[in-house]
Amino acid sequence: MTKSRKTGHLLTEKINPRTVHLDKCSPLEVVELILEEDRAIVQAIEKEKHNIAKAVELVVGRLKIGGRLFFIGAGTSGRLGVIEAAECPPTFGTDPELIQGFIAGGREAIWQSIEGAEDSTTEAQEFLQDANLCKEDVVVGIAASASTPFVEGGLQYADQTGSGTVLVTCNTVESKIANVTIELLVGPEVVVGSTRMKAGTVTKMVLNMMTTASMVQLGKTYGNLMVDVQPKSAKLRDRAKRIVMHIAEVSEEKANELLQESDWDVKASIVMEKNKLSLEDAKELLEKHNGFLREALK
Repeated sequence: MTKSRKTGHLLTEKINPRTVHLDKCSPLEVVELILEEDRAIVQAIEKEKHNIAKAVELVVGRLKIGGRLFFIGAGTSGRLGVIEAAECPPTFGTDPELIQGFIAGGREAIWQSIEGAEDSTTEAQEFLQDANLCKEDVVVGIAASASTPFVEGGLQYADQTGSGTVLVTCNTVESKIANVTIELLVGPEVVVGSTRMKAGTVTKMVLNMMTTASMVQLGKTYGNLMVDVQPKSAKLRDRAKRIVMHIAEVSEEKANELLQESDWDVKASIVMEKNKLSLEDAKELLEKHNGFLREALK
């Protein structure tokens, strides 16, 4: 039998006095209650913006020297980390190994809740050991409660290896267990303890900020255009063409021609056209500037 943990003192486990009549509400009233509670989300992020920026600086610094980014969490927190990792390759052209997500209970837990998996203090460590975690890497622990054993164990192991560590939580942390702690204090949930709600939403927003800001700092965008997009679907191929048309100032026909020649490499296509270079020379120039398109076009 799993040993119990006392969590009644946690902010995310408190009874929300504003929603105690929830079961008497109409559908519209439930929606309005949830909407009103969600107003606290942006305020919570605003208070932690400097810590979020510190986390981005940590991630960028490690990725620049060949490190990787790992998200670890249980339940909703774990799924959010897995989603964030999965969405970076198509958006920013990153290698799937660069940003990874581990959820307590393994892959099966992504689709089906495996209660009790979060209580393991060693599973995250095993995941990270299998990934050959090293001091160049960063581990982001996601735990609404701040005390999930799975996350605590993973962060402790990461600290032992010299990896950078970040904790994203929705409670106040008494003893710091990470290099950077982000406390997103959105308060008690509409349904008591259901941290898939406000806690999940605020966490998703912050993970979006962390990865997006990090990728921007690494040259994965030109302005606000995703120039490292992987055009592996009809929609993304259309987006790639529009990006080339806009930056290289060419027709759709010419953009398509450039992309075909570069095997759908958006940055190379733009540099070929703007700098009048061959594909090989365009790629060499981009490599020289560490993939920063703006620098290559100078």
